[in-house]
Amino acid sequence: MTAYAIAHLRPAAPHPDVVRYIEEIQATMDPFGGRFRVHNAEVEVREGEWPGALVVLEFPDIERARAWYDSPAYQEILPLRARHIEGDLVLVPGVADDYDATRTAAAMRGRGGQQ
Repeated sequence: MTAYAIAHLRPAAPHPDVVRYIEEIQATMDPFGGRFRVHNAEVEVREGEWPGALVVLEFPDIERARAWYDSPAYQEILPLRARHIEGDLVLVPGVADDYDATRTAAAMRGRGGQQ
């Protein structure tokens, strides 16, 4: 099942280390099937506050997302960004293609997922 690395990066001044990080990150993702899905896109805030940028990376599964993050190649370049941009990063498994929120709601109501 597809998994995602989602980062909320706070505003920061441009820095050469960050440029190098961006130049090198794709090569760290390639062995794990990682792809950018959102990179520094302008977000439309509808609820709450969202200072900064959003990055979404897609991996074939949560195991490969974890393996990428923990890989020596990524850990080597991570400080290039982390020293200059504060942020949060989470790894999260996606839902199955046939996911239906109404089944989840029904299960929460104690009907065992029956509609």
